[in-house]
Amino acid sequence: MYGSHPTMGPILMFGVWIIQLIIGYLIYRDAKDQKMAAPLWTILAIVPLFGYLAAVLYLIIRELQQPKGTGKLPLDILKERFAKGEITSSEFEQGKSLLQG
Repeated sequence: MYGSHPTMGPILMFGVWIIQLIIGYLIYRDAKDQKMAAPLWTILAIVPLFGYLAAVLYLIIRELQQPKGTGKLPLDILKERFAKGEITSSEFEQGKSLLQG
């Protein structure tokens, strides 16, 4: 029929499914790092046909979220470095005066 091999359909379907699994795995790793309900996003990404839409939706939501930082203020980081002995007292005072304006 139309000159195609009869096993081409299942092979193509298997290839698409493998691609969805790879996308699901990549989303899982990234969602886990971003603390964004990784199992849920993975399941949504591997659902046939809906998975590609879910992957695009995930990328949009990820980009709209604020980046997750360490939550530490620069002065706190400076105090930690001084406590660990990474900087001297004069470097600490100089950094403190720069940060406080």
